[in-house]
Amino acid sequence: MDTILEMVNRGVEQLLGRAGGPLHFRLFVMPLVVTTLAVRAGLKDARVGQPAFLWAILTKPAERRRLLRSAVKDVGRIFIVAVVLDTTYQLAVLHAFYPVQVLIIAVACAIVPYVVIRGPVTRLTRGLYKSKTGPANQLGADAKEGIEGRAEN
Repeated sequence: MDTILEMVNRGVEQLLGRAGGPLHFRLFVMPLVVTTLAVRAGLKDARVGQPAFLWAILTKPAERRRLLRSAVKDVGRIFIVAVVLDTTYQLAVLHAFYPVQVLIIAVACAIVPYVVIRGPVTRLTRGLYKSKTGPANQLGADAKEGIEGRAEN
């Protein structure tokens, strides 16, 4: 039992130690890039009337595959870069390789920001897209059709 606690303690210390030292920029740059991709995807979802990302994955099995493919397309390369950079960090600083720590860092830097940002962006911007195609603009479209119809007669 002491060995397990020692391993967990060492792992937590090593994870927290990544905030400084070499390659620490990756902990800021990768989530920023992923956030940008998530905002783009969320805007696209809102524009085409798709539901929020995480909610749709959990509640709509028919949409799950399409949404997961979209996420893999957006985040896949960033996830690989996160794995490579953290492996490089571990080999250079810790002189060892801890695969669980690599996965924790890669998920925290690449997947978590994407999932956390994409859905709320969709929900927040859906109102903007609805107002553009809402009743006020529909009246404008009906009026335009009426003018065009009169011009033809």
